[in-house]
Amino acid sequence: MMIQDVLLIDKHDTVAVALKPLSAGNPISIDNRELVIAEHIPQGHKIAIRFHAIGDSVFKYGSPIGTATEEIQIGSWVHSHNLKTSLATTKAVLKRSTAAMPEKREPDKHILFDAFERDNGSIGIRNELWIIPTVGCINKAVASLARWGEGEVSEGAWKGIDGVYAWEHPYGCSQLGDDLRHTQAILADLVHHPNAVGVLVVGLGCENNTIASFKQQLGPYDSERVQFLLCQEADDEIAQGKALLARLARRGAACTRVPVEIGRLVVGLKCGGSDGLSGITANPLLGTFSDFLTAAGGTAILTEIPEMFGAEQPMLDRCYDPQVSRKFTDAIDDFKSYFISHGQQVYENPSPGNKDGGITTLEEKSLGCVRKGGTSPIVDVIPYGSRVRKPGLVILEGPGNDMVSSTALAAAGAHIVLFTTGRGTPLGSAVPTIKVSSNSELARRKTGWIDFDAGKGLKSDPLVVFNEFKEFVLAVASGTVKAKHEINGYREIAIFKDGVTL
Repeated sequence: MMIQDVLLIDKHDTVAVALKPLSAGNPISIDNRELVIAEHIPQGHKIAIRFHAIGDSVFKYGSPIGTATEEIQIGSWVHSHNLKTSLATTKAVLKRSTAAMPEKREPDKHILFDAFERDNGSIGIRNELWIIPTVGCINKAVASLARWGEGEVSEGAWKGIDGVYAWEHPYGCSQLGDDLRHTQAILADLVHHPNAVGVLVVGLGCENNTIASFKQQLGPYDSERVQFLLCQEADDEIAQGKALLARLARRGAACTRVPVEIGRLVVGLKCGGSDGLSGITANPLLGTFSDFLTAAGGTAILTEIPEMFGAEQPMLDRCYDPQVSRKFTDAIDDFKSYFISHGQQVYENPSPGNKDGGITTLEEKSLGCVRKGGTSPIVDVIPYGSRVRKPGLVILEGPGNDMVSSTALAAAGAHIVLFTTGRGTPLGSAVPTIKVSSNSELARRKTGWIDFDAGKGLKSDPLVVFNEFKEFVLAVASGTVKAKHEINGYREIAIFKDGVTL
């Protein structure tokens, strides 16, 4: 419940959250008790509402977020100077704590939005041309082609095309094994993405990721929708690339939006640059939207496995069946093994920006992060570089890095990425990336970055805020509104690197 300027999230919590900066000596009422603020508490940071002895667990979100490193008096600031993680480097032993599996929900098929029907039965929410290099050596060549194509669109020569984008990256050569396969998988997933009405794949000719091997990874494809260009065999790769793009543009001109059921929409859930309000405002807002979408038969994808460390148990209890439970625990253990194999602690998180915003431990960050997934059952867990196979809430194996995880969500099939932030970021992925601020001050200052202010949920009816957010997301999906990063032209991809470089 919220009282005055302090929020107690769960009745079992031993700390509350400052909703605005609080000064020493200020009296507050919380949990039916009066207490006095002992020192300055920044916005989003924690206030002790119980006495903690050294070694006592500190509770937030109804779960432990670490242990006290010194005595903490009631009314004191709780942060990295007196609180540390309880996570260990070793793998945790996880087991579902309830016998009953979560129930699936019947979809609501009455909600519609406008999208492009594709020949293979999928839908796209943009009608774009994408240029995908198989190797980083030709990044500037594909960028040149994209600039030329954008000129054709802006001058009105290519009717019906929303934009032309080249997905530059530094990989595709000097890679081996799984590292190369990860690159191929992400690029192949992007080729198949329905937001692109046409795709031009450009290779150099001598790279590890040759067009021939990439086609094997790509699998079946529409030979009219996907064109290939091998630069070393072309007398003039730019002229030939322009001709192929023009051919793809003619294909896209015939496409028009039609009403489709919301159950066909796929969204990715992401947070970056979180603060102490992210788990209170923006992430729960995404969780409510995720529940709404999956109840309507749609798909929500939650990733950032390292930012589930410390929140594994409540997530495991939502896995729909024993097979999904096993895949979830395997995903957690695989990422812990990845950290350990590189000699790193699994809890080398939060970032400096997270800490400035009030997040102290990885447990605290994780418990706030997973609120983006709402309360729906987890129906599947898929590896990095895979595409979603079934509707509902899906866990995607991937790191927490903003660009890598956003790209992985798009590659997995997300039409839109819903991205919460308490610190702010201008980035955009290959698909529309809606930036949701956790606090109103960020939304006010960075109007060129932030699409939606979730901070107003602290003062407004949460249902009103959710309905406003839902309508905004559907407007972006329908193409009547562009996300800020689309307006700014900030779009890029990044691929998970894990291997030697030759």
